[in-house]
Amino acid sequence: MKYKILVVDDSALMRKYLRQMLETQDDFEVHTARDGEDALRQIREIDPDVVTLDINMPVMDGLTCLSHIMTEFPRPVVMVSSLTEKGALATFEALELGAVDYLPKPDGTVSLRIKNLTDELIAKVRAALRAKQRPPRKTKMGPRGRPKRPAAGRTSRERAAGAEEAGPPDRAAPEGLVLIGVSTGGPRTLEEILPELPADFPLPVLVAQHMPGKFTRVFAERLNRQCALRVSEVGGPTPLEPGTVWIARGDADVVVSRRKDRLVGLSVPADDRFLWHPSVERMVRSAMDHVPPEHLIAVELTGMGNDGAEAMAEVHRRGGRTVAESEETAVVFGMPRELIELGGADAVLPADRIAGQLVEWAHGDTRSKGRRAARA
Repeated sequence: MKYKILVVDDSALMRKYLRQMLETQDDFEVHTARDGEDALRQIREIDPDVVTLDINMPVMDGLTCLSHIMTEFPRPVVMVSSLTEKGALATFEALELGAVDYLPKPDGTVSLRIKNLTDELIAKVRAALRAKQRPPRKTKMGPRGRPKRPAAGRTSRERAAGAEEAGPPDRAAPEGLVLIGVSTGGPRTLEEILPELPADFPLPVLVAQHMPGKFTRVFAERLNRQCALRVSEVGGPTPLEPGTVWIARGDADVVVSRRKDRLVGLSVPADDRFLWHPSVERMVRSAMDHVPPEHLIAVELTGMGNDGAEAMAEVHRRGGRTVAESEETAVVFGMPRELIELGGADAVLPADRIAGQLVEWAHGDTRSKGRRAARA
């Protein structure tokens, strides 16, 4: 069976390179389009299985074209974007509109090194062929047409004021940690889950999302505007405290350590023993070195491959709690399926029920810890 792939890019050189990369696969039939309008015409004519879509194009840009595709001809789309802050912002907007995944060009709009990403492009297109199509995300709008914050959300000033009122965290309290691993389809899934965590969520949250380094800071800032909890990218030694979500820096790994009897997250160079970065497997195993596994909650969300599945299954075996996203909502069911098949999932849930489960477990766990401490 031949799969039809439509490559859309205004650069003739980029179209040539991307076509050559994809034509290394015997089961790919590759077509090209020079801009968004041309792409829409060709979608009507050839009905491609997957579209790769540049963002910056004349006549009709990629985001406008994507909105038409998702409305008129829904199908998997992989965005090809510049590896810049501006490219990151546009990419997250594309994912919100319904794109399955993205491939960042290493050298900007016309990238002479794009062929270095041949294996990654092919993997993303093949994942897109299997991906579950999801409609564009509807953003709740507030006054003056601005996106509405979650009901539990607070501004950074309100969060700071609340922290002053509450005083410093109780360092004597037993520690726990939520660990989230996610890949393809992750940004949109995290934007469904994390804003549903309330401001009084009692555990820190550490996220390993497979993503380039220039994208993770922008993504953390985007989530911070949506969430009741404070969201930041892990930089230097970062105290893992309740009321915070930390996004691992892209193109590196994140590990859990301990400094002066406090849990910290560290951004460390990527370890080549692990295939994907930031590595979910490495993050979870480092957490088990410093936190009793029974105090861990591990969540495996949408993504290709098996990153984190073995470590999370060990958390489960050693008394921790684990969630796998269900096939019902996972864009790519690879990572959560691996955890389920290892017998390591305490719960298998659609994305819209995961936050509620985390709240139930986290509050129940901290209450039981408090009762145990009081008895002691």
